[in-house]
Amino acid sequence: MGNEIDLLKNYPKTKRDISGRLESKTDEVRTIARKFEKEFFDGDRLYGYGGFSYNPRFWTPVIPTLQKHFSLTAKSSLLDVGSAKGFMMYDLAKSIPGIKVRGIDISQYAIENTIEEMQSFVQVADAKSLPFEDNSFDVVIAINTVHNLEINECGRALAEIQRVSRYGSFITVDAFRNDKEKEIMAAWNLTAKTILHVDDWKKLFMDVGYTGDYFWFIP
Repeated sequence: MGNEIDLLKNYPKTKRDISGRLESKTDEVRTIARKFEKEFFDGDRLYGYGGFSYNPRFWTPVIPTLQKHFSLTAKSSLLDVGSAKGFMMYDLAKSIPGIKVRGIDISQYAIENTIEEMQSFVQVADAKSLPFEDNSFDVVIAINTVHNLEINECGRALAEIQRVSRYGSFITVDAFRNDKEKEIMAAWNLTAKTILHVDDWKKLFMDVGYTGDYFWFIP
């Protein structure tokens, strides 16, 4: 198993209204959000982002950390699993000219609305069955993607990330370490189908043979 490390430590933090978000949650809202269509990305804030557009302040500060950790160069290749509109890929390509970036997302809407510069490098695909040969990429990254699957599907996605990564990988997943965090996570969750105690995530990593790095999303 890899290292528990916060490679997103420089991602800007936003103030979260946990209680307000809990009050707005219904099964119908979650069902709409989990379709990952226009409503989730660019619809009402109730269903997701409330407008998902490029802003360099988000990923630009994170890229140097990723670059240093994985020793990324112009000769490196990286796959973003759950690439959404390709913003992280775009900032990687700008910061490390020549790097080979690819992205997949389950959302047809996200792929169709990927930032123009990255449209040639993304495709609709499922994390549980990545359309690439073994060891296709030096690094595979999946930010807040795996937990959107049922637990047995999480294992399949982790195995796929392991399969196509040559040297390293990094994922973040919704998690909790105590009852208070579990309560907060339940209030915050909109799309995740699998939210586990950090020890249970680690056990799953070991069970499926995932040896990449990881960290937790806890509001």
